[in-house]
Amino acid sequence: MAQQEAILAGGCFWCTEAVFNDIAGVNSVESGYIGGEQPNPTYREVCSGTTGHAEAIKLGFDDALVSYSDLLDIFFATHDPTQLNRQGNDIGTQYRSAIFPLDDEQRAEAENAIKRAGEGRSETIVTTIEGPAPWYVAEDYHQQYWADEGRSNPYCVATIPPKLQKLRTSFADKLKN
Repeated sequence: MAQQEAILAGGCFWCTEAVFNDIAGVNSVESGYIGGEQPNPTYREVCSGTTGHAEAIKLGFDDALVSYSDLLDIFFATHDPTQLNRQGNDIGTQYRSAIFPLDDEQRAEAENAIKRAGEGRSETIVTTIEGPAPWYVAEDYHQQYWADEGRSNPYCVATIPPKLQKLRTSFADKLKN
């Protein structure tokens, strides 16, 4: 088992967390903030759009079971990488599509994934490759939000199930049992 980490920002972290919790080989999903200037930002500060941070997730994964490349392909398939600084009704740089590679190999994989995601699309992929940058863990109530509280949140109920359906349809071979 070779434990690795990946950091991805694809809009609301509640939504991306729900997707990646279902992937075989993903051992942990942590919601947090990255890419801004202010140390130790709060959710309220990040949501204001003034800190420069993105809502993101940090994945712990076993690369013998799922590759970083596969995680990036899932990332691009389950959010809209053509929307600049937004995902649906979530608008602002805190909801940008971004990859935060942790080393040169991940950076090269991210560049390749952006090219793959752009193949056959008429819209331009606006996902950025950023970092390195400090990671800040989001407040406890954001962790495992879909599993704990999100199923009673109308926003989550409208947004997350279509992402999960897309995941199940396109990546059935990557799902946990």
